Amino acid sequence: MNAFRDDVLAGKVVFVAGGSSGINLGIAEHFARHGAKLALLSRSQDKLDMAVAGIVAAGGEAIGIAADVRDFAAVDAALIQVQQHFGNIDVVISGAAGNFVAAAKDMSANGFKTVIDIDLIGTFNVLRAAYPYLNKPGASLISITAPQAVKAAVYQAHVCAAKAGINMLTQCLAMEWGAEGIRVNAISPGPIADTEGMARLAPTPEMEQKVKARLALRDYGSKRDIADVALFLASDNARYITGTIIDCDGGSKLGDATLPELPPRR
Repeated sequence: MNAFRDDVLAGKVVFVAGGSSGINLGIAEHFARHGAKLALLSRSQDKLDMAVAGIVAAGGEAIGIAADVRDFAAVDAALIQVQQHFGNIDVVISGAAGNFVAAAKDMSANGFKTVIDIDLIGTFNVLRAAYPYLNKPGASLISITAPQAVKAAVYQAHVCAAKAGINMLTQCLAMEWGAEGIRVNAISPGPIADTEGMARLAPTPEMEQKVKARLALRDYGSKRDIADVALFLASDNARYITGTIIDCDGGSKLGDATLPELPPRR
């Protein structure tokens, strides 16, 4: 990481659920570079300690609190700690997620429920628990969804259902909380390099190339791509945007962009 600097988020308090790794840690690190004070939450205190140490070593300010997003009381207790440490919260990132590849006919009810609990119930728990501790007006809530929310996919029934719920929750909360100056949006990442999700969905170089060949932009995105969108939504530049799901997916939601061979011209 480059040395941190104060600017667009200087002094802002940011809470990142699922913030110890992957896309969410990338967002946290990017926000710290722009002056934010970070509070990270995930289930593993060891991973949190490593993430916090990295941010602090580069000159940022961060704390880590272990809790499971499926446990509303634990999330609420974590947010109380954040408020006591930093003050009211300006930005919330809800990004905890679970995924695995499974045919619906072979999936257990518990497996389906686990993804719903982490992705959808967890998102509700984070956003609802954060509500009393937000700076109002001006708070920005950002959830991480996925193209499966609007695009059916085989072996992803559990994820499609969970992410569709996140999209609708985003829009409902935007309507309910907008009068208090709270903006609620979501980001829908496509295939992002160096993430656990893509390691599971495309674990071999051959499978990775097949995924890339179907994308309009023919490549995976980066964690920085998602962090840049999150930074925009968190900033005053997006002051009139709410209830929006922003696709940052290289065109994956459009469908298979493989170009067929054209017939010879006559």
